[in-house]
Amino acid sequence: MESGIEELMPRLLPVEDCDLAEDFDPTVPPRTPQEYLKRVQIEAARCPDVVVAQIDPRKLRKKQTVNVSISGCQPAPEGYSPTLKWQQQQVANFSAVRQSLNKHRNHWQSQHLDSNVTMPKPEDEEGWKKFCLGERIYSEIDTQSNDESLGIDYIKVGFPPLLSIVSRMNQATVTTVLEYLIGWFGEKKFTPELGRWLYALLACLEKPLLPEAHSLIRQLARRCSEVRVLEENKNEEQISALNLIICLVSRYFDQRDLADEPS
Repeated sequence: MESGIEELMPRLLPVEDCDLAEDFDPTVPPRTPQEYLKRVQIEAARCPDVVVAQIDPRKLRKKQTVNVSISGCQPAPEGYSPTLKWQQQQVANFSAVRQSLNKHRNHWQSQHLDSNVTMPKPEDEEGWKKFCLGERIYSEIDTQSNDESLGIDYIKVGFPPLLSIVSRMNQATVTTVLEYLIGWFGEKKFTPELGRWLYALLACLEKPLLPEAHSLIRQLARRCSEVRVLEENKNEEQISALNLIICLVSRYFDQRDLADEPS
């Protein structure tokens, strides 16, 4: 190596010049430590001082646009903003649910699931959507079944977030399923089935939040505020459910900039 390069890149280990056999071939695998070090020196000397990467700009164009929203939630429709007392009560109720879940988690994990309950694998996004929401909502079928006398078909209507189910979900699965459902909610309407699962998954989220969970719940609260504003019939039950999710994200999980101003 040239002396100038050696000054910029000093040797980490003292390596003295060694006598190599006259038939030393740097293109074949080294047979001794000395041959290995000599080969490293030869390869380093061949490296150019400046390397320019060859980048195809066409491959980057599709990845240039990143939409990041840092805005808060949209205000509730006039007359539907929750009171501070109501919000504080919801936070207290939610905290009690989380404490009870943590206390009895081991018990519910040990309970056998019904034979018709098969939890999807974490990476099965479509499977989880069908599992939580049911095939009716997943496939956007509005017709009601005529065989209600035969009992509830959970494959069609979705499995509720029973403690025996959510207690088996680790934090990675909770976050993943939450991401699936929030992604669904970003393009679909709010339903009671979705609301129940969102509440249950929020109850399973451990604090302090991981960065991905932090981003997800903020996205969820903003989406709830958007749907709340667009609610044409001002369905009080649905607006109350949306208010609840915004309240929990903002006041329980300390995202205060997203909180509704008390009415």
